[in-house]
Amino acid sequence: MFTRLKQVEMQSPPAVIDARDDAELVNRAGAGDASAFEAIMRRHNRLLFRTARGIVDDDAEAQDVVQDVYLLAFTGLQSFRGDASLGTWLVRIAINAAISAQRKKGRQVQLDERADLASEPSPENEMAFSTSDSESPDALVDRSQVANLLQGAIASLPVIYRSVFILRAVEEVSVEETAFCLGVSADTVKTRFLRARVMLRDKLGVQMQTYSQSTFMFAGARCDAVVGHVLSKLHAQSLVRLQ
Repeated sequence: MFTRLKQVEMQSPPAVIDARDDAELVNRAGAGDASAFEAIMRRHNRLLFRTARGIVDDDAEAQDVVQDVYLLAFTGLQSFRGDASLGTWLVRIAINAAISAQRKKGRQVQLDERADLASEPSPENEMAFSTSDSESPDALVDRSQVANLLQGAIASLPVIYRSVFILRAVEEVSVEETAFCLGVSADTVKTRFLRARVMLRDKLGVQMQTYSQSTFMFAGARCDAVVGHVLSKLHAQSLVRLQ
């Protein structure tokens, strides 16, 4: 029987939960209310970090993407019409920003249906999932390493599978919302998610759903750093009133 693991990060004092809904926060942010900007970021930081991490190759780059997303979103807040949830709107921006960040580094990322035609995992990917006989899943559980092993395996998935797996299994975004955010069909989301799960299960021999939500955590000091950086940039542009 596996014991569910939780990844521990450096934690700040617990933040007070902001009860304002997205519409009110957007209105207040549009008026320059710093607390509204902060509430939006703290509510969506983890979702956007994980979304970016589904496309870019390391945590630091994902954090940079998150900061860029907020600056893009907050300087164009008037374009948010409420047709989709604020989280979905931000995820769409995050996906485009992450793809743009990869392209600036000469890495081509394609997430539409055409990407499935050339999506077989490379030998490097296959090797990244492998576990030796002496490192059985049971032994790894005993040493509290399953979550880290799973995170590494997810990170090694081809982007078209990693992006879907993180949204569906880690953040529990619906099939329809995932399809909308990635610009693919619901059937494509279902197929990629199934294939990602099979790839991970075959190599790791553990139940992914049990551990997936403990991966790619974003809290504490890193969350604070994003909030502070974005608020400082917005203040420099006279878009926010800092108290």
